[in-house]
Amino acid sequence: MTTERLYYNDSYTLAFEADVLEATTYARHPALILDRTYFYPEGGGQPPDQGVLNGVPVIDVQTRESDRAVLHVLKGELTTRKVAGTIDAARRNDHMQHHSGQHILSQALSQAAHAETVSVHMSPDSMTIDVDKPDLSLDDLVAAEELANQVTFENRLVRTWFPGADELAVLRLRKLPDVAGKVRVVDIGGFDITACGGTHVARSAEIGLVKIVRAERRGNTTRLEFRCGWRALRDYRDKNAIMNQLAAELTVGYWEVGNSVTRLQAENKILRADLKAARDTLVEAEGASLLASARPTARGQLITVVFDGRDANELKLLVSKLTAQTGIIALIGNAGEKSGLLFGRSADLALDMVSLLKMALKRIGSQRGGGQPSFAQGGGVPASVAELEAAIAEAAQSLDD
Repeated sequence: MTTERLYYNDSYTLAFEADVLEATTYARHPALILDRTYFYPEGGGQPPDQGVLNGVPVIDVQTRESDRAVLHVLKGELTTRKVAGTIDAARRNDHMQHHSGQHILSQALSQAAHAETVSVHMSPDSMTIDVDKPDLSLDDLVAAEELANQVTFENRLVRTWFPGADELAVLRLRKLPDVAGKVRVVDIGGFDITACGGTHVARSAEIGLVKIVRAERRGNTTRLEFRCGWRALRDYRDKNAIMNQLAAELTVGYWEVGNSVTRLQAENKILRADLKAARDTLVEAEGASLLASARPTARGQLITVVFDGRDANELKLLVSKLTAQTGIIALIGNAGEKSGLLFGRSADLALDMVSLLKMALKRIGSQRGGGQPSFAQGGGVPASVAELEAAIAEAAQSLDD
């Protein structure tokens, strides 16, 4: 049993009628095999078409390995001997633009950058080509992109056919076929000739703009992400809006945004260094004041204090400075929606701060916390200043026992 694949000769027909040859299942969904179809099944790096059969959504299209029949996977049951099918036009057009664009870009990369395509992946969000050259330069990418768009804008004829064995043997194929039997060939105006079973445009200008948007080295290969046609337009529109917004906020021309960001980064680095120095000075002074207020206990000199909404890293630094002195136990609280308790002690004291912390956490209804015998922290639950003061007082009471 097989299916006549009508899209081989016509990628533009989106509505058709067919007879049902078999009702089966695929991945726990009902599926139909038809005598003829314009639905493209997943393969060759191209996702499947979507659409409807008699109004029931076609959510996937696959090829059955045993007999190469096309499986139309449905969202719901459909019991009928004849069907009327309609293919999602926007999805089909997007696939045609990108698959044809990929052929042109792969040939352009081969000619302009001496980089051969080793794999291709298409999804609704991205289209990628992996090439066998790990060190593609910006000049390589620009040259390949320029050549690809030149061919596209020349509006070359795209021909698809099944050549005979003799003709196939003399064709200058970029990619050798990896299928047995008849081989379908796609020729884009003599620029790229490749064995391919996908859906393609009739003329290259229908692809629209071909734009490489990202290049990433991956071991011994480079992965290129690109966009064509409507997807390229949407990408340009989104990025242009962001660039115009940045230019307006920085009060510069869009061509000056890069330099402005570099300048802001340098200024921010200086400000961060100044802030750190000021914070260290503040914490140093705060620590000296707290050390003066320490009270003696049976286990060491105790410092307790609760803040409201302080920076957690700043308080951790404060505990570190306090416990750098000998004989100090510091029990610090930080009130807020995600409260915190920071318990530390000097290295010369034999006291487990984890068990002390757990005692205080229990009082505020939290089980999130832990650490080392010399320093422990936790919290993460809403707690007021008064609630943390009570929790710390209960933990501190055990130091006098």
